[in-house]
Amino acid sequence: MKIDARIPVDLTTAAAGARQLESQGYDGGWTADSGCDPFLPLGPVALETTRLQFGTAIAVAFARNPMTTAMVANDLQAASGGRFLLGLGTQVRAHIEKRFSMPWSHPADRMREFVLAMRAIWATWNEGAELDFRGDFYQHTLMTPFFVPPPHELGPPKVFLAAVGTRMTTVAAEVADGLLVHPFTTERYLREVTLPALESGLAAGGRSRADFEVSLAAMVVTGTDEDSIAKATRAACRQLAFYGSTPAYRPVLDLHGWGDLQPELNRLSKAGDWRTMRGLITDDILHTFVVVAEPDEVAARLVERYGGALDRLSFYFPFGGDADQLTKAVDTIRSA
Repeated sequence: MKIDARIPVDLTTAAAGARQLESQGYDGGWTADSGCDPFLPLGPVALETTRLQFGTAIAVAFARNPMTTAMVANDLQAASGGRFLLGLGTQVRAHIEKRFSMPWSHPADRMREFVLAMRAIWATWNEGAELDFRGDFYQHTLMTPFFVPPPHELGPPKVFLAAVGTRMTTVAAEVADGLLVHPFTTERYLREVTLPALESGLAAGGRSRADFEVSLAAMVVTGTDEDSIAKATRAACRQLAFYGSTPAYRPVLDLHGWGDLQPELNRLSKAGDWRTMRGLITDDILHTFVVVAEPDEVAARLVERYGGALDRLSFYFPFGGDADQLTKAVDTIRSA
């Protein structure tokens, strides 16, 4: 299992942070599309690391278009010697339409077409194929020599798609190279819903699971004393409440019999009542979604929960605690 971590999105610290991950033995590092552009910090990372794979987890696809995304991904792939991983996600309708002022419809079909359009563009640049992509959502039919980037022999970057529902998981199996499992998942949902949908999609496309990577940012609460663990637990409950308020994530709650919680959390989120939302996350819900353990127990708990199900694992770790202790768990998890 490969172990990844977060790369700082701050341009002044991204390269140094990535070099530190590389020296600590991490296999990969990810940026996120949250408040800062996820691609921009990866330019210095591409040039100032030598082994570390790196990518976006995620970049919002529908805030962009296939041509611009293919271009920046190709640049990072070439600059890094083939180490870039393009992670894409849909976001939700309200953000696409109201925050980005971009069209939203048929997200699974649109995402499939987005990836296929990029692959057509990359084939034009690196294989000399004629660009003649005509889809329901995207059309790319013009590529004059002046705008063709220098060819390279590294191949296109691997594409990872974020998914919660089975429809998007199937799309990932059909057109992508990897799946980014949303942090708002559980072991049971992963094993009973996500992985069977993935296997079905791969089989339908005649593809092998061995050529496909499943990655999860596991939610972890830890700390060196009771106060730090309690503080991290409160933060984790707030995050779970936020995710749980999203209608698209209700199937995860439904599987555990908690589906009725989603509309209540959604109602409270619209009212801005975040404190009440946090209080609705019971200990049972918390421990189902989150590994809560002291630092020296984290590795064993993660292996117990996700062993044999994942190809890549990273720590979803915005809750405080001792990150250095988690780093010590890297080799233990990787060898499991």
